[in-house]
Amino acid sequence: MTLVPSRRQPANATRCERCTLHARCLPLGLELDALESFEAIVQNPRPLKRGEALVRQGGTFESLFVVRSGSLKQSVAQEGQRDQVTHFYLPGEVVGLDGIGETSCYGSVVAMESTFVCELPFDRLEDLAEQLPELRGQLYRCMSRELRNDQRMMCLLSGRTADQRLASFMLGLSERFRARGFSPYRFHLSMSRSDIGSYLGLALETVSRVLARFQQQAMVTVAGRELTIHDMEALVALAEEGVGRHSGG
Repeated sequence: MTLVPSRRQPANATRCERCTLHARCLPLGLELDALESFEAIVQNPRPLKRGEALVRQGGTFESLFVVRSGSLKQSVAQEGQRDQVTHFYLPGEVVGLDGIGETSCYGSVVAMESTFVCELPFDRLEDLAEQLPELRGQLYRCMSRELRNDQRMMCLLSGRTADQRLASFMLGLSERFRARGFSPYRFHLSMSRSDIGSYLGLALETVSRVLARFQQQAMVTVAGRELTIHDMEALVALAEEGVGRHSGG
């Protein structure tokens, strides 16, 4: 088996094995030689300012990106309607999976705060995945999670009240932060209420009204964009009312 030769990285580059997100990223489980080959195709972390686009809807699909820090949102422009937010990306998550097998990007992806991403040119990643079964398996698992998230989103929007949608969304974020080693009870909402409404199919006024009701019921506290969950059991009960539990994507 011939692996991609490793190349010397600049002093300011972060090696995958030392990255705090290694356990959540594509090279998980790779042996040292394979990891060095993977590092050889990773472009140096790319900074994005808040509001800066990573990819544009309809642009040529060329790379996958892994969020190293910060967060991004994907939105799809619809003729005669406001843009529809379809995804929020947190550290360790892969951006661009919906472009595999296509020639163009499905939606625009924009940074919601100062963000760093690692770029993986897909042609080189695909070649390497053919040589490394572990990498190929991890890529398939990422694609599977993306499909499950899409299915959960369809369930979330199907016949559910605004309260249930927002409760499920909060629980989904809580679980994603927990999986990254952060508190599942207190975290920063980098997305605006308008973005949350677009994602959940709710008006901005409805999102604000439901948040106020949750605070009155002592389930959560919202201070600016800092969310604190006080009664996780109540949120779970609300989200599961009449249906199975759904994640926030």
